Amino acid sequence: MFANIGHLGTLPGKRDDLVALLTRPSAELGEIGCLLYEVGVSEDEPDTVYVAELWTSAEAHRASLALPSVIAAISEARPLLSGAMGGTRFDVVGSPLRRGA
Repeated sequence: MFANIGHLGTLPGKRDDLVALLTRPSAELGEIGCLLYEVGVSEDEPDTVYVAELWTSAEAHRASLALPSVIAAISEARPLLSGAMGGTRFDVVGSPLRRGA
């Protein structure tokens, strides 16, 4: 499995618009290998959106970026973003919540 945990800075007052965009239902993501896509906010950082993604593989994550719906969402999100972003990606090696993982 592959995880991508990040944060996106938004222009002032645009956080909720980005949250609405990122939380639109998408069966395509599940079909291509997304196991988890959680969007969060913190009142301590009112112009930041957090995203936690879990994928079957890094390849599935890369493939998602070629989906027409994802390309369109990225284009729609760009005007909402401040340019501040960061995060980390890693290969998942185990969990106390799953057997054999």
